[in-house]
Amino acid sequence: MSRKRVTYRPSKTGSAIAGVVGLLFVGIGLFVVIPVFGAFGIAWTLVAAVIAGANLYQAFGKGYIGPEIHIEEEGEDNDAPASSVKDRLEELENLRASGLITELEYEQKRQDILRDL
Repeated sequence: MSRKRVTYRPSKTGSAIAGVVGLLFVGIGLFVVIPVFGAFGIAWTLVAAVIAGANLYQAFGKGYIGPEIHIEEEGEDNDAPASSVKDRLEELENLRASGLITELEYEQKRQDILRDL
């Protein structure tokens, strides 16, 4: 069975909304939870800040790639002949068009495929 590497990046809108909600929880932590619960409030606020920061980085950070997932394709043997260059380039174009890979990843992989000629 062959494996394909696909990267996934959460949507900017979803990450931005989660970041704003995280900032709301930081405010609740600073003005409500810390004065009432002390050390627990500090932990609450730090966790909320990390969640808000991670989501805002996912929404607006340029270096963020996303988690890696593996998709296994059934019915393919490792002994099967390699796909033609045309098929590989078409598949790569489909991945880019559907937003599963970035423009930079597309260009890098395209160069790799053309180098194999």
